[in-house]
Amino acid sequence: MEEYNVTVATGTSEYSGTNNYIYITLVGEKGDSERTTLDNPGLDFCRGAVDEYKVCSPGPLGRVLLVRLEKQRYWVEDNWFCLYVTVAPPGGGTALTFPCYRWLIGDVKVELREGTAMRLSDDTSPQLLAHRKAELQERQAVYRWVAWAPGIPKCIDAKTEADLHQDVRFDNEKRSDFESSLHYALLELSLKKLAIRFGKSWDNLEDFKRCFWKLRSPISEYCMEHWKEDSFFGYQCLNGSNPRMIQRCKKLPGNFPVSGDMVQGSLAPRTTLEKELKAGNIYLVDYAIMDGVPTNVIRGKPQYIAAPLCLLYEHPDQGLIPIAIQLGQTPGLDTPIFLPKNPPLAWLLAKIWVRHSEFQVFQLLSHLLRTHLVVEVFCVSTLRQLPAVHPVYKLLAPHLRYTLEINCRGRTQLLSADGIFKRVVSTGGEGLLILAQNEYKVLTYRSLQPYQDFQQRGATKLRNYFYREYSLILWDAIHSFVSGMVSLYYHYDSDVVEDTELQAWIKDIAEEGFVDVPRFGQSCTTTPTSSDSGLDSIRLARELHNKTELITLLSVAIFTSSAQHAATNNGQFDWCAWVPNTPCTMRHPPPTDKDAVTMEMIMDTLPDVSQTCLEMAITWHLGRPQPDAIPLGQYREQYFTESQAQEVIDKFRQELKEIEEHILTQNEGLELPYLFLLPSRIENSITI
Repeated sequence: MEEYNVTVATGTSEYSGTNNYIYITLVGEKGDSERTTLDNPGLDFCRGAVDEYKVCSPGPLGRVLLVRLEKQRYWVEDNWFCLYVTVAPPGGGTALTFPCYRWLIGDVKVELREGTAMRLSDDTSPQLLAHRKAELQERQAVYRWVAWAPGIPKCIDAKTEADLHQDVRFDNEKRSDFESSLHYALLELSLKKLAIRFGKSWDNLEDFKRCFWKLRSPISEYCMEHWKEDSFFGYQCLNGSNPRMIQRCKKLPGNFPVSGDMVQGSLAPRTTLEKELKAGNIYLVDYAIMDGVPTNVIRGKPQYIAAPLCLLYEHPDQGLIPIAIQLGQTPGLDTPIFLPKNPPLAWLLAKIWVRHSEFQVFQLLSHLLRTHLVVEVFCVSTLRQLPAVHPVYKLLAPHLRYTLEINCRGRTQLLSADGIFKRVVSTGGEGLLILAQNEYKVLTYRSLQPYQDFQQRGATKLRNYFYREYSLILWDAIHSFVSGMVSLYYHYDSDVVEDTELQAWIKDIAEEGFVDVPRFGQSCTTTPTSSDSGLDSIRLARELHNKTELITLLSVAIFTSSAQHAATNNGQFDWCAWVPNTPCTMRHPPPTDKDAVTMEMIMDTLPDVSQTCLEMAITWHLGRPQPDAIPLGQYREQYFTESQAQEVIDKFRQELKEIEEHILTQNEGLELPYLFLLPSRIENSITI
């Protein structure tokens, strides 16, 4: 009789424990152990418990291939979350770890693989090969693709979060916090509406301060004081919630007839617009993507949008400042060019219109489409095509946590026909989908890679572009980490090519997830590179040809789910809480006469009291730090059990620690620090 020492760890979140019967069988190369009852129901498997047992076998098992766990109802059904099982061989020796990290629901049987990451070609045992195949068949039945709407990435087939498998749902604490946070924000803002005037316009700009009760932040208060300043407007183009729009302007667009005389007073002495264009100091933010998008109707009243062009100048003393704004794509008498020398209220309203377009683009495109929906494609494909023992599954799993549920909630609670965007945002309803479809048509894989993106936009030399500087540092760290992990399991390019599970994964991503996007995988003949990152892959094909392509793709997935999401999500309350700075809707059309702009016109155009309160509530709810956040590089689940992998992870953590110190040092003494990309404030995954 052989005796094995077994430990079983139960999850630490609420309701992880169970009072049901739990059985275990060790499956070895030479046979199975006895089917062993692990506890007296209700005594073991408590939340956070690590219980120890003896499991007997009539003879030697050889190498333990699988751990079979069974759960059966005792009195009432009680789900169980198992973290892992360890098995120590008879007579001592190194214990093997069998990661689980999943729920056992109902009367169920699951089989766990030992934690060493294995490609398909590494497995020779018929039992383990059959286990891989069965696991994927089961997952593919549970996780299915569906088109939420035409012309955007596909998503998980779930009408609401309740349709998701428990393994990808929020923990109970996360769910309770999410729902209570939204309730708190809406309740407080409802009280404000009652205390002010529901559904009415504000009397003057100072009245917006009456919304600043408990929901406030240092940056939102800075916005309140400085939002009219041109230099602050320019700063937000670089480091606000949508820092990816600005591009160098080498030649003025044909539909934006700005002359040198118009802007001469905004330029430095003894220079001209032509000289500054050649010197690379003129930049453009173009919202052409907004042109023709249908607008919302809120409480029976039509809302309005614009498709502005904004010319900016990097002034040697003042920093980046706006010098000309046109609020439509077609110039003409009814589409004047607004200038800083125009009447102050006209110039202010023109900037407000640009910031209103900024709200639509950052929420629906930079945030929703380019992070949430892009990462959901990786999430679904990973669940469908890679078994838990696969090294790429292990690498990506922590960076896909909660993404499916938050996206389901977004589709049902924010973006649906009766969701919050329909109630308060000028592109709510049909408009938001058309806007997303417009962006999806021009979305490229290249634009998701920071070095490529900044070079393509000509934004590599802008001063005080903290988003760019910290993004590139983080990209290099992530790319180095991914390269180290991939190289542990893929020694040659042929290892990538011959991994059929990996090839099925990329095919699923390209042909299912990103179907209907003509330019996403488009290759390019020029390949900007960084000497540090080793990046030279800029296309997403339907198959992977080498390690470089795999490393780049995985780096894109992790960067997008962590740093890029943090850059667009985490500051939304800061930049939007002072609603005149970034209004969610506009209630009158753009002005056509610069001399006719009055304060009354501005107040009648900006969101009313109700809309203001709801914008503050939802941006606070979505932008606040999450109490259960897992920072970038911190992994609660030990998917990798090999010491070499742990060394790569430790190196990544050390590099992130150094980046944290660098960013903090750079921001010391700054009037407006940029801390959204502090590694400690970046979550591993999209959870909100």
